[in-house]
Amino acid sequence: MAPHFPNPSPEGRLRVVSWNLLRRIGAGVDDVAKLVKSHHPDLLLLQECTEDIVTLPNLVGGHFFRHPMQSRIYGLAAWSPHPFPQSTALRLPYSILPGRVPPRLAQIISFHGITIANVHLSHGQFLNRFQLRHIMEQMSGPAAIIGDFNAVGPVGFQGFSDIGPRLRTHRAGNIIALRLDRCIARGLVCSASEVLDKGPSDHHPMVLDMRVDTAFHTPTLEDSTLLAL
Repeated sequence: MAPHFPNPSPEGRLRVVSWNLLRRIGAGVDDVAKLVKSHHPDLLLLQECTEDIVTLPNLVGGHFFRHPMQSRIYGLAAWSPHPFPQSTALRLPYSILPGRVPPRLAQIISFHGITIANVHLSHGQFLNRFQLRHIMEQMSGPAAIIGDFNAVGPVGFQGFSDIGPRLRTHRAGNIIALRLDRCIARGLVCSASEVLDKGPSDHHPMVLDMRVDTAFHTPTLEDSTLLAL
């Protein structure tokens, strides 16, 4: 029997867990189910998610959407114990240089009044910033971009701030530890965050407890007109 999860907290807290699974040789569906049962996310975001993971609801119930990436065995996926609308795929800018990798996408999720983009961005440090800007331009109101940024250094702009944990989340070849997994947000505050043991993946899961900032004001057409005067 699938476990029972309570509805999102009445205080408006939203618990999001994000994990890059390391496709076929990393974390499997049993590892993901264990993470769900241990940390009870309202929303689980997965990167490098293969078709095997679509059986997750058989183990923990809930609702699951996956978007495969072009010419890859993996994609992006989101799971929640609570019903939420079908997510959509946003195609991201990509390199036109010879030998380029296939285009990447972002998974756009509407969840309890918040727009969330689940991402696995390109390795190029100029390109992944360009991809972030493209995603931000599609988002309105309280919003967050969460996942594997593949970015080194600051990434917040256009009103988005880095609110995720500051700990390293990936170790390249067991030599260099990097903070590749991030959360940048607008109109949200993070009350607690944690980086968990990586388990069989090469990335550590990231846990975020967030809520909408009561002081956040969504710009209106009237605001834009006043700013232009």
